[in-house]
Amino acid sequence: MRENIQTTRFENGLTILTDRMPDVRSVTLGFFFRKGSRHEPNELNGISHFIEHAVFKGTKRHSALQIAIETDRLGGNLDAFTMHEETGFAIKVVDSQIANAFDLLADMLSNPRFDEKELKREQKVIIEEIKMTEDAPEDFLGEIFNEKLFPNHPLGLSIAGTPKTVRTFDHETTRKFHARYFSPNNLIIAAAGNTEHAQIVELAEKSFNFKVQSPKSKVQSPKIAAPIVIKKNANLEQAHLIIAAPFVDAKSERRYAGDILANALGGGTSSRLWQKIREEKGLAYSVGASAAMYQDCGVFQIYAGTSPKQTEEVLDISIAELRRVVKNGITAEELELIKEQTIASILLGLEDSSVRAGTLARLEMVHGRQISLEETIEKIEAVTLEEVQSLAREFFQTEKIAFGALGNLNGLKIKRERLEI
Repeated sequence: MRENIQTTRFENGLTILTDRMPDVRSVTLGFFFRKGSRHEPNELNGISHFIEHAVFKGTKRHSALQIAIETDRLGGNLDAFTMHEETGFAIKVVDSQIANAFDLLADMLSNPRFDEKELKREQKVIIEEIKMTEDAPEDFLGEIFNEKLFPNHPLGLSIAGTPKTVRTFDHETTRKFHARYFSPNNLIIAAAGNTEHAQIVELAEKSFNFKVQSPKSKVQSPKIAAPIVIKKNANLEQAHLIIAAPFVDAKSERRYAGDILANALGGGTSSRLWQKIREEKGLAYSVGASAAMYQDCGVFQIYAGTSPKQTEEVLDISIAELRRVVKNGITAEELELIKEQTIASILLGLEDSSVRAGTLARLEMVHGRQISLEETIEKIEAVTLEEVQSLAREFFQTEKIAFGALGNLNGLKIKRERLEI
């Protein structure tokens, strides 16, 4: 199934990846930069996200309105995102419009005007976006919790920045950062759908100045703390909880076992936490577990929203499940169920050109190569009960467990002994 994937790497680092899907009429075209919020200096926290917004506000060839009109004319959905380790722009169009879509995206990303008046307006928009996060308890807890989990490190800072930093992003500051980091040698172009690799290569050669390069930036690996963060907000009806621990990183061969462990604990409706907390006890509507894997570290996390008076019970049940998986691991039935679930999810994703384009870029960014479907399935199927339990024993240790809570908590105090595994 991966024989349709082709790769071209230019000398300056720009990489082009295509995954031909001849039986569809759509193409997803993505421009993914190997830069995100963790690559920013503290005083420019949020500038990658700001640039993600600002490139839509006009280029030397297109006004902001013309970009919007052209997007609608293409019939596509142009979307963008900023994460800790990448910034991406993607558009899905019919195959006959791929050249026009490429031209539009390349112009936006290569030739943004960064007009001062437009930037001032966008500063206000993003400050409102930051306020929205503060009004969303789950998101707000995540922000204040991460700051303590990754002390003095960019992973602990908000991707959107702060009102103070955002207000400093004028034309010259934005232009310099864009020129330094959003350059061709940091770019992966990924296309999936009914397209030809040679066409994408040709379009890239016409659109980009390959002499423009940025220096490699040093990335400092974080030291993950184990904070206990409790913030009172008497206006909230629910208490929002996070339990976290260090975990495997995205490059680790143990990432497959890590995903299985997270899914067993809280990845779906048959998972332990869902069944214990929601189905058996009726203590929460929203509860689950997940693993965030960065290139040099990872974080396992449990989230739940519950009534303030039930906070301690939800915490105790969650810690008890962590303790149980450390002592006994997961069952053979759980292991097989999650393997089947994971493989089915991967196979279903192959039907979507957007998923395939994103996967191309992520594999290149993290591993520097494409990992075949066969290899992925083989690695998933090879995970053993012992490997899953070994991860639990390594990372689920009392001194490594972090806890965060936000809500009308009525003087809630949690000591380290309460988190004993």
